[in-house]
Amino acid sequence: MNLTTSPVKNIHHARARLGECPVWDDRQKCLYWVDIYNHRLHQLEPNTGNNRCFDVGDMVSAVAISDENQLLLGLRDRLAIFNTQTGAIATKCQVQFDHVSTRLNDGKCDPQGRFWIGSVSEEPAAASLYRYDPDGSLQVMETGLTISNGLGWSPDGKVFYLTDSAEKQIYAYDFDGETGEISHRRVLIDLADEPVEPDGLAIDQQGNLWSALWDGWAIACFDPTGKEIQRLQLPVQRPTSPCFGGANLTDLYITSASVGLSQTEIQRGFYAGDVFHVSTTIPGMMISAFGKTESRECNL
Repeated sequence: MNLTTSPVKNIHHARARLGECPVWDDRQKCLYWVDIYNHRLHQLEPNTGNNRCFDVGDMVSAVAISDENQLLLGLRDRLAIFNTQTGAIATKCQVQFDHVSTRLNDGKCDPQGRFWIGSVSEEPAAASLYRYDPDGSLQVMETGLTISNGLGWSPDGKVFYLTDSAEKQIYAYDFDGETGEISHRRVLIDLADEPVEPDGLAIDQQGNLWSALWDGWAIACFDPTGKEIQRLQLPVQRPTSPCFGGANLTDLYITSASVGLSQTEIQRGFYAGDVFHVSTTIPGMMISAFGKTESRECNL
């Protein structure tokens, strides 16, 4: 089965250290993405090639669309609202960690507009998954993770997916959209036999999971049962995250990383850290925006 219809194209020579978390903004027809270690938020217009860059002054691992001219950012240890017109950053929620090596990582909004974000830690099993609601409350939803990463929801909203890169596994949970609760965790995809780690994740309208394979030079597509149905080869060793966008949600955008690569590896994957595009035959799921309910301060 061929789920792509165009060659992979390099659409932005970013040379990011750790490009991550692409999110399509259908209102502005642009792609937001982050360069975690360089503290940068990017706004890329694929039609023009124009890319705005914002230095947010802290590690920034995740972004979600919020109100007009406002984004919800996942920073090192806090969630904040960023104004794209003024550059102002307002902290909304501080997150306390047990280990100094822990920071926030990949995040995404569920269909109800709640923001889910995980953490990453150098301490095994010390990372967690959090749910930040529009009312400002923050809940711990899962513990015992090491690199909480790519997440998403099935088209019918009944299944939640979560990646633990260090364990090389993608989990599936039962998801209750009304309450925001997850249950019945099971391993859907296990890549333990491969020298790769699953990273960011996107879901298409047929329920297929598109997972970026760190150190795998590829995006792997799995059907809802976890069976691999396609592997899209890329010109970079460390793709990090895919995202559907464009007018028909058939444009797949892919971020990548150069961090940790040797000079020889960079020469092999010269465009490490750039942003790529490929057209797909199946539209993707639109990523929801963060809810508009007024937030209150919280601490956890």
